[in-house]
Amino acid sequence: MDIAVIAMVYLTLYLSIGGPLPYCFGLALMIMHFGAGVSMTGMLMYGLQQIQSPVLLSIPLFVFAGGLMGHSGIAKSLLDFVNIFVGRIKGGLGIVAVVTCAIIGAISGSSLTGVAAIAPIMVPRMVTEGYPRGFATALVTFSSVLGLLIPPSISMITYGWVTETSILACFLATLVPGLLIAFFFSVINLYMCRNFNITLGDKMSLSVKLKKARSSFLGSLPALMMPVIILGGIYGGIMTATEAAAAAVVYSIPVGFFIYKGLTKDSFYIAAYESASTVGSVMLMIMVCLSLGQTFVMLEIPERISNSILSISDNRILILLFINAIFIIMGMLVSDMVSLLLVVPLIFPLIHIINVHPVHFGAIVGVNLAMGVVTPPYASVLYLGVRLGKTTFEDTIKPLMILLLLGYLPVLIITTYVPEISLYLPRLLNLL
Repeated sequence: MDIAVIAMVYLTLYLSIGGPLPYCFGLALMIMHFGAGVSMTGMLMYGLQQIQSPVLLSIPLFVFAGGLMGHSGIAKSLLDFVNIFVGRIKGGLGIVAVVTCAIIGAISGSSLTGVAAIAPIMVPRMVTEGYPRGFATALVTFSSVLGLLIPPSISMITYGWVTETSILACFLATLVPGLLIAFFFSVINLYMCRNFNITLGDKMSLSVKLKKARSSFLGSLPALMMPVIILGGIYGGIMTATEAAAAAVVYSIPVGFFIYKGLTKDSFYIAAYESASTVGSVMLMIMVCLSLGQTFVMLEIPERISNSILSISDNRILILLFINAIFIIMGMLVSDMVSLLLVVPLIFPLIHIINVHPVHFGAIVGVNLAMGVVTPPYASVLYLGVRLGKTTFEDTIKPLMILLLLGYLPVLIITTYVPEISLYLPRLLNLL
């Protein structure tokens, strides 16, 4: 049996039983070292050299900014602001949850930050209004994946860096799919709320509503300005993605301490510690994964995979379907970053053969990766949402599957087979 196949089998098995990620890739690298004679030291030095990139510096900065905003208490002000416009609609509170998760995503670029900030506030409020706790938890948890699609997205930063594709174009490529998902989730929520015993609050007069809207808007304005600063700076040509991430950190500190006052000395250190722990593990994983990937490249594994797939069929539609199936399976087993770093370099040569634009492929990858964080057995975001929603996995999984099948998979199919969904905005801004 080919040594690369053996390495991949051991890697998959070790990942599936929950082994530490750097050790998983390190084991596969050792197999390649002893079985194929590849220099392990040389490959690790290659990985270390690659992560010393200014582009990757944006990842720890965005993670830290998201952590600061998550501890600052902005979620409540955003919820109150969005609730002014749709709160009186039956099922409006569910729309509030979806929209707020999208806004939090535009601030943090992380699904974990979104569910951690929104679920403790939103789920109890929805339950009080008459939503089943399992449905409320499923809606908030699944909506939090918008943080991986609404720019800035850490996944798209990594994808652009790995494939040498424009990161700015990749940011925009997943924006329309993210907005479509938010729309579909809102529609599904409204339909399902017909069967819930929803109780609405007291009706407000127009003058009271306008006064409250003004107050809520002023309270949420500092939070709403953050994505404006980040994306405006990037697409206005004022800042690079890394500089925008640094600006986000600088902006988050006074906003968290002096405006929302959720940040304290203790919570600041907690946010810094959590961010450093996350970034440390991610960067070590990236280094070892890139080392293994370079080993595969040296042995021409990507070309062999491309030829094997093309020998089965050269139909573009079937190949894209097969690629989606690979990402869906990987998403059920490992984290989104592992799927990106492991699968994308192996499949990327194939997309050139079937004439798929790298930015379009980035959107396909992004939508698949976001789905992976809520699909068991891996489902890290789902398990966190269940815990924060104080419900059970059994009560959550049924509404989650409804959102997945009726709201998410259609967007994945549209993104895969309608390239303009992901390419229109980058072309509009002359990024392609």
